[in-house]
Amino acid sequence: MPHISANGTGLEYEEFGPRTGTPILLISGYTGQMTSWPETFIEGLTEKGFRVIRFDNRDIGLSQQFDDKGIPDIRQVAAGLKDGTAADHAPYLLNDMADDAAGLLDELDASPAIVMGVSMGGMITQLLAIRHPDKVKAIIPTMTTSGRPGLPAATPEAQAALLDRPEVINRDNIVMSAIKSNRTFGSQGAFFPSDDELAKKAGAAFDRAYRPAGIARQYAAIVAQPRWHKELANVTTPTLVLHGSVDNLIPAPAGRDVADSISGASYVEVPDWGHDMPEAAIPTLLSHVLNFALQHK
Repeated sequence: MPHISANGTGLEYEEFGPRTGTPILLISGYTGQMTSWPETFIEGLTEKGFRVIRFDNRDIGLSQQFDDKGIPDIRQVAAGLKDGTAADHAPYLLNDMADDAAGLLDELDASPAIVMGVSMGGMITQLLAIRHPDKVKAIIPTMTTSGRPGLPAATPEAQAALLDRPEVINRDNIVMSAIKSNRTFGSQGAFFPSDDELAKKAGAAFDRAYRPAGIARQYAAIVAQPRWHKELANVTTPTLVLHGSVDNLIPAPAGRDVADSISGASYVEVPDWGHDMPEAAIPTLLSHVLNFALQHK
């Protein structure tokens, strides 16, 4: 896979589909490598003529690691929220990650693009539209939040599962932890993924790159990021917000709030969908994404 410098950050990326197609940039969530985007989802986009770009966010996968920044003290970052010093204790912010995405689009001559981001990637997508409106022609914030204070929080069980790490780090334990976490905040019913599906994804991610220090720094970026919900009133980019009805990590009211905060935004809440991208959900998600994206080619 190719590597490029964007916003002064080394980013691993990959492209699919025709170079002349309308670009769709896919931004992964917290801990997620670019390979977390299902191949079937990407194929569904390229079959309609889109140029699909995915990349590893900074500090994850094969993109640049910020080990020189050390491991942040999350308690210190959280304490800084009270006196406005949180950003001083974080190695970087989501703003910086949005600037990375903007830089990547410039380097690949791919702007303006349709941008879809999941979870943390959905936060980055919103900040990209706020900070670099010329880089986006439409956005799809997915399973995400505006950061507005007072929105329903993750359940204690979901929050614990997100941050859970086995005491002994090896492939088998990471895979088991991923399966356990998904059973806490993942999809249900018709979209319920098998253990085999989850194990295959988690094992492949571990084999490709396991960066626990980078994961800690990404979490600090989320916690320390100054809230941006009020700035969404200035976003004029066409917007589709997707969220799952059974997501208990970022509950559905957070997604509704993103849509309510952006003038003209559409909101779709998908039954049985949690905080994941199981294969069984891809046809439904593709239907919504393509219906929107084809209107904004």
